[in-house]
Amino acid sequence: MSLTVREETWPIAGSFTISRGSRTEVRVVVAEISQGGVTGRGECVPYAHYGESVEGVMAAIEAMADPIADGLDRQALQSALPPGAARNALDCALWDVQAKRSGEPVWRLAGLAEPGPLITAYTLSLDSPEAMGNAAAANAARALLKLKLGGEGVVERVAAVRASAPQSRIIVDANEAWTVDLLAEASPELARLGVEMIEQPLPAGSDGGLAGIERLVPLCADESCHDSASLAGLESRYDIINIKLDKTGGLTEALALADAARAAGLGIMVGCMIGTSLSMAPATLVAAHASFVDLDGPLLLARDHQPGIVFEGSIMQPPPPALWG
Repeated sequence: MSLTVREETWPIAGSFTISRGSRTEVRVVVAEISQGGVTGRGECVPYAHYGESVEGVMAAIEAMADPIADGLDRQALQSALPPGAARNALDCALWDVQAKRSGEPVWRLAGLAEPGPLITAYTLSLDSPEAMGNAAAANAARALLKLKLGGEGVVERVAAVRASAPQSRIIVDANEAWTVDLLAEASPELARLGVEMIEQPLPAGSDGGLAGIERLVPLCADESCHDSASLAGLESRYDIINIKLDKTGGLTEALALADAARAAGLGIMVGCMIGTSLSMAPATLVAAHASFVDLDGPLLLARDHQPGIVFEGSIMQPPPPALWG
C-alpha cells in the first residue's frame, strides 16, 4: 500500500459562527491509500480547540507511510495513532480501499444494515435574535434545526427561531459557553419552546456539575466525549453522546463507541465538523440508530465534491460508491 496526503480548502457559504468565533472557509486534510490499482480516501478536519492543526495532522499522517507500506491494518492503526483527526482520515481511507478492492460496500464489510436516507439537522449560526429568526424563516421547511448559542440571550434567540419555524424540531448547541446557573434558568423556557436537546452546555472540564441535576431537556455530551475511553461516568451527567469521527479517530472506533453508549443506556447523536461529503460519508454508517443526525457540513459550504451526497432539503441520501465506501 502507498500513502499520499494533501490539504484542501473549501469556502463556507457566507460565514459560520459559534460561541468561540467565526469562519469563512474550512481547511481539511485528505489521506489517500492506494493498493492493487485502486485508491481509498478519507477526509478529516483538524480542530484547534483539541490542539490540532492542519500541519500537525498532515505530519502525523505522513509519519505512517512506512507502516502502511508494510501492511498496517485498521486494528493496528488504533494503537499506532491516538484518537483524533489524523487517525480518522487513515481509518476511513483503509475502509474505502478495502471496499474498492473487494467489491463489497463498507456497510457490508462492517456487518451493518444497508444504509437508507437520513434526516439531518440544519445548523443556524450564532447571531442576533432577529437574524437567527430570519434564518429560521428561510429554513422553516426543514424538519430539524440546530441553533448555535452563546452565553447570553439564549431564550430570546430560541424564541425568535420558534416563532419563525413553528413546525421544525429544535436542538441547541452551547459549545461549552454556559454555566450551571444559566442552564437551570433557561431549561424551563427551552422545554416550553419545544427544544429537544441541549448539546454541551458546560465546559468539558467542568461538567461534573451536571451530575444529579434535574434535566428538563435532555443533555448531550460533545466536547466531553471523544472515544470509548471517555465514556465512563457520562451517564450520570448526560442523556446522549455526540459521536464525531474526527473525535473518535475514524469509523472503526465510532462504531465501537456507539455500541458502548447503547450498552450504557445513552442515546446517540452523530455529528460532524464542517467538511465535505467525503467527511460525512463514513459517519452515515453510524447514524442508522441515532436519535439525532447532524451531518449538514456540505450544506454549509459554497461547493462540494462531485459526485457528493445528494441532499433533498434536509434528507440526505446514502453516499455514492464513487465518493466513498
